Amino acid sequence: MTFLPTATVETLRLRARLLSATRQFFDSHGYWEVDTPHLSRDTCIDAWIDPVALPAGVSPTSGPLYLQTSPEFAMKRLVVAGVDAIYQLGHVFRGGESGPRHNPEFTMLEWYRVGDSYHDQMTFTEGFVRSIAGLDLGPLAPPISLPTTFERISYDEAFKHAIGTRVLSLETAELVGLAARIGVNAPQSLSRTDRDGWLNLLLAEKVEPWLATLGAVFLLDYPETQSALARVRPGKPAVAERFELYVGRVELCNGYQELTDGEELLRRMRRQNDLRIAAGIPSLPANSRLVDALRAGLPDCSGVALGFDRLLMWRLGAERIDEIIPFPVDRA
Repeated sequence: MTFLPTATVETLRLRARLLSATRQFFDSHGYWEVDTPHLSRDTCIDAWIDPVALPAGVSPTSGPLYLQTSPEFAMKRLVVAGVDAIYQLGHVFRGGESGPRHNPEFTMLEWYRVGDSYHDQMTFTEGFVRSIAGLDLGPLAPPISLPTTFERISYDEAFKHAIGTRVLSLETAELVGLAARIGVNAPQSLSRTDRDGWLNLLLAEKVEPWLATLGAVFLLDYPETQSALARVRPGKPAVAERFELYVGRVELCNGYQELTDGEELLRRMRRQNDLRIAAGIPSLPANSRLVDALRAGLPDCSGVALGFDRLLMWRLGAERIDEIIPFPVDRA
């Protein structure tokens, strides 16, 4: 009976309670909710994330419109306009993302606060996750016990703990040799010149299982080449001021000390397009209203994007995303 939801009615009631609790938490901490467009001629450019495009001619604007993979661009434009602490809880879209834990349409919680550092946002994020973990949702989802503190460990230090060596200063060939020495088998599709690919492989195979033993941990200060839209801190090596929160084996969110340089944003988006073209993936428009906004002046701020469906899966003990949403893509 494919007309019925995949999630139970009781689970959907719990989902509604968690949506309400999320809004109450952010409202009580001085954030206010915004609602930005799902459709824009601009889109976040990532080599490995495909937006869903509507063909040209659907609207009066020139070129295609994109369903947003994140509300990031529009929310940052609001920050430039003068807002100080905002959040958004809504649907985003990513092409080709289907599976037990992925759906092309999913719910994202994203927020920004002017004047906060990414360390401030780690503290805030921990408070939010603790508030959700502590809710008594009845016999289907009793409160979850979390560690007394959420550890904070740098990317390089995590590799040192997990495999005995730091990696940020290693060349690609050294990473290939390291993987062979510690028994990590790479897929044939992984190029021996893809440094970030080898770092990601080692992270997934060796470091993330070790992080899972810590209960809850922030992994921070990523490789400069994985900065996305985070600020890069100079040094030897330089690092991206970025964090991810792992709760057990679940990666819940991604946070940045936000990049404020419009010209650097344009360079990064062009670089991501180069990677897309090299992989045979269509390029995306690099010139955007966000570039113009950053040129006008984005204040120092920090932001976080959290997969709300993933949070629910963790909180309710679900293994599949279709357990916590009513109509996944095959029933939409």
